[in-house]
Amino acid sequence: MIRSFDSRSAVTLSLNTAAVTLALHLAAGVLAGYFLTGRKTILRSLADTAVTLPLIFPPIATGFLLLLLLGRNGIIGHPLQSAGIEIIFSTTGVYIASFIAGLPLVIKSVQSAIETMDRSLIEASWTLGKSRAQTYILVVLPHIRYALLTGLILSLGRSFGEVGITLILGGNISEKTETMSLAIYNAVFEGNFEKAALLSVILAFISLGMFAILKKITQTANGSNTIA
Repeated sequence: MIRSFDSRSAVTLSLNTAAVTLALHLAAGVLAGYFLTGRKTILRSLADTAVTLPLIFPPIATGFLLLLLLGRNGIIGHPLQSAGIEIIFSTTGVYIASFIAGLPLVIKSVQSAIETMDRSLIEASWTLGKSRAQTYILVVLPHIRYALLTGLILSLGRSFGEVGITLILGGNISEKTETMSLAIYNAVFEGNFEKAALLSVILAFISLGMFAILKKITQTANGSNTIA
C-alpha cells in the first residue's frame, strides 16, 4: 500500500504520462510510416537523423537543448509563454520529455518493418490504381502492425524509465512533476529506502506486464509469418 501522498501523485503522473505519450507515439508511428514509404530525400534523411538523436545523445543534454528551445526565452517557448502556455516545470514538460525519449523506438521499429517488407506489394497496389494513402492504409499498415505494436510497448517502457529529460523540462517538483522514476531517485537521495523499494516493485510489475505483452506480440507475429 502506498502510504504517502507524494508517492500516489508520482504513480498517477507516471500513468497519465504513459497514456498521453502512448497515444502520441501511435499517431507519430502511423504518420512516420506514411512519410517513410516515399522516395528517399534529403528532408527524410534529416528527419531520420533528428529522430535517431535521442537514442545516442545523453538524456540530460537532450533535455538542455529542449530547454533552450522551449524555455521562456526560447524560439518556441517565448511565443508560447506570451500566449500563456507554460511548458517548462509543468506536466506538459513531463509529457514532452516522455514523448521525445520514446519516439525513436516507435519510428525505428516502423522504419525497419517498412524497409524489409516486399516492395512489390506497394508497387502492385499502385499499379491497381490505389493512391499512396490508400496503399499505406490497405497494404503497408497491416504489414507493419506488429512492428508498430512492438515499438509502442518499448516506448511505453522508456516512458516509465525516463529521468534525464524529465528532470530538465519537468523540474522534479514534488507532487507536481515528480514521476515514479524521479521519486525513486529522490527517495534514495533522502535515505527513504522503503519508499524507493515500493516504487521499484510497482515499476517491476509494470515492466513484467509489458514484457508479457511484448512476448505475445512476437509469438503472434511469428505465427502469422509461418502461416503466410
